[in-house]
Amino acid sequence: MDYFLTFVLYLCRVLIFIIFIRAILSWFAISPYSPIVVFLDRITEPILAPLRRIVPRLGMVDIAPMVAIIILIAIMYLIARI
Repeated sequence: MDYFLTFVLYLCRVLIFIIFIRAILSWFAISPYSPIVVFLDRITEPILAPLRRIVPRLGMVDIAPMVAIIILIAIMYLIARI
């Protein structure tokens, strides 16, 4: 069980990093067909799409990535407490 929890912790860290990179890249005029953008979209969209339905946009700002990162940090904290 310890290996599984360690795997989940590492997975959360990687997802936080990938979501952060996707959010940063959204500030720049990069083609949506760029291989790196397509890769990041495929990995993060299953996490961000449900949050976008729940979390409202703040004008032009999408805060779903920030909410996802907070949720992943909370999951990491709960796992570390086990």
